[in-house]
Amino acid sequence: MIAALVLANIALGLTFANSAAAESGVSALPPLHKSIGLTVLVLSVLRLGWRLTHAAPPLRGPFSSLARVTHILFYVLLIATPLAGWALVSVSPRGITTVYFHLFAWPHIGFLHDMPIAVRRRQISNFVDLHNSLAFLSLGLIGLHVAGALYHQVRGDDTMRRMLP
Repeated sequence: MIAALVLANIALGLTFANSAAAESGVSALPPLHKSIGLTVLVLSVLRLGWRLTHAAPPLRGPFSSLARVTHILFYVLLIATPLAGWALVSVSPRGITTVYFHLFAWPHIGFLHDMPIAVRRRQISNFVDLHNSLAFLSLGLIGLHVAGALYHQVRGDDTMRRMLP
């Protein structure tokens, strides 16, 4: 589910980043993007908690070290990317409110939102760059992960079967 949400959110982000409607504030895509991103953040933190308290199946094969690093990087990116987006909204001087799936207002990150407006304005481009860079790194890591899955499928080992519930 997290993977599907991440892919959908990358597509949404790329779509509204090039949309005049998003710039004018009339697009429904940015609020949906934020809600999905926050869902990814919550689910990823829960999944990390689960992983820290429950042992993963042992990794096997010649690339097990690469697989381990890839999994760690996925956790980092699944948490850092939405955090950077949340930070971006929190430093916005326009008073943007994030309404989570039209249900309730998601709070800003207090210490960022409480900075003077001049400081917040200077931070916007930093968080935009960080959020976008992390999203593109996620795309690259997804590509590496898919390549690894295909490698195992072609090789005919049981790695793909072990990944299924």
